[in-house]
Amino acid sequence: MSNISKKSPGRPRSLQSHQAMLQATLELLAEVGFDGMSIDGIAARAGVGKTTIYRRYTSKEELVADAIESVRQDVEIPDTGSIWSDIDALIEGAAQITFTPLGRKTVAMIISSASSNSQFARIYWEKYLQPRRDAFAVVIERAKARKEVCVDLDPGIVFDMMSGIMLYGLIFPPTTESWQLYVRRALGYLLSP
Repeated sequence: MSNISKKSPGRPRSLQSHQAMLQATLELLAEVGFDGMSIDGIAARAGVGKTTIYRRYTSKEELVADAIESVRQDVEIPDTGSIWSDIDALIEGAAQITFTPLGRKTVAMIISSASSNSQFARIYWEKYLQPRRDAFAVVIERAKARKEVCVDLDPGIVFDMMSGIMLYGLIFPPTTESWQLYVRRALGYLLSP
């Protein structure tokens, strides 16, 4: 009979270490940018070993995406019974998240990191944007069922265009109306039957 001992699962993951990694990542991202930071630098700033980071993340891109998301709130998909009430709720939610100093900084980090690193862009898309895009499709499908929009309206295109309009309005704020009204008016052209 062989005496096979079971391997222990190792130390439990420390929430404190994880939070330190995320915070160090955000700090370095703000200080030196995506390309200027390294896993070594993140580990040193967080006070953890590189192996602690690699136990949780397969790459710097994945860690940065998770760190950025750690300061963003989940987008809740409203169900008010009306496409425009749902859209207004989404716009207002986006404004509350985006128009804070941390929100603006987060958007800038996402855009900068995604435009300079295709691997980060892919990871961020797969882990965070695509699930939100899929969840948003429910709003459009409900509106189709209520005959508020054209039956062949593509929810993905609406989400992409809404995101683009929001970002454009954030970078180049409208001068004759609020950001919320600007986004709503632009979406009106897209959603009108």
